[in-house]
Amino acid sequence: MKVCIKTYGCQMNERDSERIAVFLRRRGYVLTRWEAEADVIIVNTCSVREKAEDKALGKMRLLIASKEEHPDRIVGAVGCMVQQMGRGIFRKARGLDFAVGTRRLARVPEVLEAVRAGRRPIFDVGEEGGREDQGVHEAGRVTAFTSILFGCNRHCSYCVVPRVRGAEWSRPAADIIDEIRTLVHHGLKEVTLLGQSIMSYGRANLVWTDGYRSALGFTESLPQLLEALQGIPWLERIRFTSGHPSGCTLELIRAMAELPSVCEHLHLPLQSGSDRILDRMNRGYSAADYHNAVRRLRAALPKVAITTDVIVGFPSETLDDFEMTRALMSEIGFDNAFIFKYNPRPDTPAACWPDNVPEKEKLRRNHVLLDEQNRCCLALNQALVGNEVQVLIEGQSRRNAARWTGRTRTNKIVLIDASSALRRGDLLTVRIDNAKIQTLYGTVKQ
Repeated sequence: MKVCIKTYGCQMNERDSERIAVFLRRRGYVLTRWEAEADVIIVNTCSVREKAEDKALGKMRLLIASKEEHPDRIVGAVGCMVQQMGRGIFRKARGLDFAVGTRRLARVPEVLEAVRAGRRPIFDVGEEGGREDQGVHEAGRVTAFTSILFGCNRHCSYCVVPRVRGAEWSRPAADIIDEIRTLVHHGLKEVTLLGQSIMSYGRANLVWTDGYRSALGFTESLPQLLEALQGIPWLERIRFTSGHPSGCTLELIRAMAELPSVCEHLHLPLQSGSDRILDRMNRGYSAADYHNAVRRLRAALPKVAITTDVIVGFPSETLDDFEMTRALMSEIGFDNAFIFKYNPRPDTPAACWPDNVPEKEKLRRNHVLLDEQNRCCLALNQALVGNEVQVLIEGQSRRNAARWTGRTRTNKIVLIDASSALRRGDLLTVRIDNAKIQTLYGTVKQ
């Protein structure tokens, strides 16, 4: 049988989809990118934002409707929406064959077998688990995501992550190192370490049990892990996401500056530039704290690229609050920013507060920040024209087969003419010839 997995949401979901694909292949299923030829379609869902939820629900309903033409097709949902909605997801998407939560993904093949045997709908949401078989990956990857921390203990007032992903738990360092060493043996060049609040790695539970001692004198768990991964031969690049200003310690910044494989890029969500709103969000820092973290990073890494997330229209956000965010973003000059209109998430503290910023005003504020951020992105990218940068080739562009695509160490996308004799995994020096808001265009240095 052929299975297609449609993924919505964050990099953690992308990683979960990869794991599900491996579990299914082990049972003899064939994975396909094409819905039209699939016997089974699994929607990996996201509950962090209403828009992602709506997209996933819309996709599920369309797939269920497609059963009129494909009566034997099986349609299932996995992930955060299942964990959040519980059995209610069957009311939202009538005709769904199964629903599996974030902590039971390793059971997807068993659930699918049960559906094929005639049992439906099947619902499987566990309170524990989700940590098993973390080391499984699809073969032959040049880049890979590796989850090192699960859940979140921060409890931001607008966020469902603690509910759908649980409390923080960090994987043992030895397991992570072994996993990445194996991946490198099979061709991996770049790894991205994942965690909802990754700088908390090793705080909630013990991760070093083998007497590891840092040669560089690191005492914090994440810098120690970065140093250990630096020692893996042929691992060219290490990234980690997402960050928090409180985690930008001098030791972590020193690790980023001194370890050659650690890339000069950090995703550091801001959310607001207003101290009052940050306090209501329960973010745990002030605007000044955030700005000081950025200053420390740039002092040690002058070429570091900093990207961020921002929410506009949070309950009670005034025009003055918004202007504080706008001013701070302008002062910092982010390499990229993901800007979202606030929408209440069920079972969060903020959902109980009046959503009192009109939708039209939320949209206006969103457009203002987006327009200004686009100008900033374009200016920063145009400043790279004529420069030479290191690019890791990830493959042919999906949108244009005449080009290859890769990324710089600062995580900027670069497109290169496919007439060059390139291969996935090549690490090349590229001259930047042109720049757009989100993309650089370059030529391989001969």
